[in-house]
Amino acid sequence: MQTTTRRRLFWTASGLVLAILIIVAAIRQHATTEPTTGAAASPTGATSPAETGPLYHCPMHPTMVSDRPGDCKICGMRLVPIEDESGEDAATPAPAMPTGLKKVIYRSTMNPGEISDKPGKDSMGMEMEPVEVEEDAPGTTRIEGLAAVRISNRKQQLIGVRTEAVRKAPLVRTIRAVGLLAADERRLHHVHTKSEGWIETLYVNATGERVRKGQPLLTIYSPELLATQEEYLLALKTRERMAEGAIAGAAARTDALVESGRRRLLLFDFTPAQIEELERSGRPSRTVTLYSPISGYVTRRGVTQGEKIDSGTTLLDIADLSRVWALASVYEYELPFVRVGQSATVSLTYLPGRAYEGKVTLVSPVVEGATRTVQVRVELANSDLALKPDMYAQVDLRADMGERLSVPESAVVSSGDRNVVFVAQGDGYFEPREVRLGLRLPDMVEVLDGLAEGETIVTSGGFLIDSESKLKAALEAAAAPRSEGER
Repeated sequence: MQTTTRRRLFWTASGLVLAILIIVAAIRQHATTEPTTGAAASPTGATSPAETGPLYHCPMHPTMVSDRPGDCKICGMRLVPIEDESGEDAATPAPAMPTGLKKVIYRSTMNPGEISDKPGKDSMGMEMEPVEVEEDAPGTTRIEGLAAVRISNRKQQLIGVRTEAVRKAPLVRTIRAVGLLAADERRLHHVHTKSEGWIETLYVNATGERVRKGQPLLTIYSPELLATQEEYLLALKTRERMAEGAIAGAAARTDALVESGRRRLLLFDFTPAQIEELERSGRPSRTVTLYSPISGYVTRRGVTQGEKIDSGTTLLDIADLSRVWALASVYEYELPFVRVGQSATVSLTYLPGRAYEGKVTLVSPVVEGATRTVQVRVELANSDLALKPDMYAQVDLRADMGERLSVPESAVVSSGDRNVVFVAQGDGYFEPREVRLGLRLPDMVEVLDGLAEGETIVTSGGFLIDSESKLKAALEAAAAPRSEGER
């Protein structure tokens, strides 16, 4: 008796559990059937969103739309509310697209890539669902891989979208380059002798000494120079004797001989004063003094006192440092901003707060292969001798290119083979526009073609809009009608 009672209780409980399971299954079946009805009715416009309330769609299958929450019929994901283009919920009508058009196409629910422009069944025998897609208005320039998009105000705030009007602005570029100071090569002088001899006295015997033009540098004993002086004195005496004898034509020949001897002395670097002293004394000088040809500083001493020299020996190097060069290295891409005659400012780390103004006198015609730079020469006045050769300096070259149509560098989305900006058309609608660029500055870039002055462009958040544009273009490409052979 007790066993029979237990069996009855067991079967009663089992029946109740089975009934509950059947009821739950029926409720879930009803919930999953409702989204399908909504999905079919939504594109056809049976009821407006304002009348039915918020709409819901599947994040993975946007064509699955319902007026009630539930699960996606295809993937089982939870449906999420649809936001309108103005950032409000779906109950508020979205503003009309300024230039876009819409059309209805039919897509397979099981194979989203299977599209048709007419209602019917897909390759699996299932009814195809209508879907609205946007088309570009006539005359709109189409960019491959990109499409115009609409971004709600709320999303614009989240991704940090900023816009700015295209305008003409002054393009001023300051190039900062490292420079090396050097002596002006046109103000260098090498002291040589044109005959063989010995250094008798070296008046300037240390590198770095300051010399003045006409100051004695050294004395040389040279048999050749001594013989040349004696020949000149002999020519002078011969002319005097011929003048006393008054032989016809002899005076003219002796004058030519004297003039030849004088010219030879000058070629041996005798000064006119030394020649006059030789004529006055009538005796040749055992040593000959060499004088400084310029004022400056001795940068190199090549001989010592008593050393034998010849015509190939460099005695002294003298540099006039009243003007110096700053040799700046400029990269190839900066060359459009550099020209001869351009103003330059040179500063040194050991003289903070002090700047020297100069002019660009040469832009090298060749590129240094190792550094890919071009040498630019700036000439500077150096009256106080604060600028010394082989010092490092900072050279600033300021280039004013005038007013040109330009946009911020952040507005350009570059893919390597093309440059794109997004033009704001109003109501959150952004159109991609391919542009041709010119000169580039650190924060601005010149626009040669593709934009007009006064248009509004995106200056911040462009990469995120670019991603949305590429995604939409890919979906539109997948939704494009195909022939029967392509299906």
